[in-house]
Amino acid sequence: MAVLTFQDLKFVDEKTRVKVYFLRIYYFYLPKDDLAKIASFKIKPSSIEFNCSEKRAINKFNQLLSKGFESLICSVNNKKAVYIHKNSGIPLIGTGVFGLIDRNTNCIEVKPLTACNLDCPFCSVDAGLSTRKVTGYVVEKDYLVEEFNKLIENKKHPVEAHIGPQGEPLLYAPLVELIKDLKKTPKVKIISIDTNGTLLTKELVDELVDAGITRLNISLNALDEKKCKFLAGTHYNLKHMLNMIEYASKKTNVLIAPCIVPTLNDEELKELINLGKDLSSGFPVLGIQNFLNYKRGRNPVKQRSWEEFFNMLKPFEKRYGLKLKLCREDFGIKPDTKLEKPFKKKQIVKARVMCEGPLRGEKIGVYKHRAIIVEKAHDVRMNSKVKVLIIRDKHNIFRGVKQ
Repeated sequence: MAVLTFQDLKFVDEKTRVKVYFLRIYYFYLPKDDLAKIASFKIKPSSIEFNCSEKRAINKFNQLLSKGFESLICSVNNKKAVYIHKNSGIPLIGTGVFGLIDRNTNCIEVKPLTACNLDCPFCSVDAGLSTRKVTGYVVEKDYLVEEFNKLIENKKHPVEAHIGPQGEPLLYAPLVELIKDLKKTPKVKIISIDTNGTLLTKELVDELVDAGITRLNISLNALDEKKCKFLAGTHYNLKHMLNMIEYASKKTNVLIAPCIVPTLNDEELKELINLGKDLSSGFPVLGIQNFLNYKRGRNPVKQRSWEEFFNMLKPFEKRYGLKLKLCREDFGIKPDTKLEKPFKKKQIVKARVMCEGPLRGEKIGVYKHRAIIVEKAHDVRMNSKVKVLIIRDKHNIFRGVKQ
């Protein structure tokens, strides 16, 4: 008898198949006929028993798991998902969508997943329940930590690990463990998270604080219940959010980070500032964001100019004695060792295609330890090589067009 037990997998017995949950919000199916070919079996929530040798069970079941992961689905939006792990052959630097971003400062952006439980009509990256993207991504925790530690080896200043994915980080099952592991690195002095906050509980706040979180950046966009629901694009419990902000602010640093969208929540600005101004923090307590139009984002209105935006903030700065026009220095972010680009814009490179890209017709290619989002790649087969004209290379975020 071989008993295979898993920490990140949960099994649900269905009629002709077994539903396998991975990292809580992802799943795939294994046909019972395929499992029976290994040996007679028994399903339990965190394990599967085979009536055969352990060697046979491990070898054969791992083959089924590999096949299953090719059909991974995110339960939040029912879209295809790709698991990026250290043996996937996909680098964590390059796409800007998942993995790591180094903008040549002492702040490294950490992006463990792309799923989001809200559906904000102004989302700059078109994440959430109705996303137009056809593929999402989730990254192995240990791979993230390993590559993060490599990336900061040459940094001269204390480092901030900023967990700011194109999605909601509280959906990432091993988030607490990720924070603990990042905290172990002596150079890391700050760990911050961008979150919509809707999944916070008192227990989770305590776990995050105990793990080493330094600051929660919470994107609360209104203080009117109906407005909150509209701006979230789905159900929104404002009372719970306010309770969590109050509780968390007693445990760690909290920054209220509303996005002010012209005509949608302008009238909420005063009350949001009133809420945030009395928070006690070692950092700014309000990070008011100017809604901006992005090519691949949701653009319900035209953005304000920066001049208009800053003029809107000035009266509140004078009234409350707050600094609302912030810069990176307010958070201790400084220029630091530059991450070199192994290739540059306008070059043609020969990339190996590894998986589907975020949007239809895109693929993720790999060249010189960088991942590249390749456009116009509908007909390109996986694991093949293709010539790619690089059209973007800023901050080692690469985008190219198939030639």
